[in-house]
Amino acid sequence: MIRAEFFAADNLLSGFHISGHSGYAEQGSDIICAFVSSAAYMAANTITDIIGADAQTDVSDGDMKVMVGKSGAVRCRDILEGLKLHLLNTEEQYPNYLKVTITEV
Repeated sequence: MIRAEFFAADNLLSGFHISGHSGYAEQGSDIICAFVSSAAYMAANTITDIIGADAQTDVSDGDMKVMVGKSGAVRCRDILEGLKLHLLNTEEQYPNYLKVTITEV
């Protein structure tokens, strides 16, 4: 199962951590993993390369963490909220393969 955890403080998202594999299909053919990975990379690249927010990123196989500071969180609000909504909608369609949580920090 893929676990997507979003971090929030004062009703403002400050980052996310996505880990695991969905198990929907064989590696290389898993559309859920591909879908979540693509959305996460788009969000991370938009935060760092388009918006230019100072963000801490850590990426390895099956694991991505992106954290922005308070000023960055304001600038990245729409991207982070969009990713959260996108993954929540996916979780509704594939509840056995993706779990989304929000953690207050």
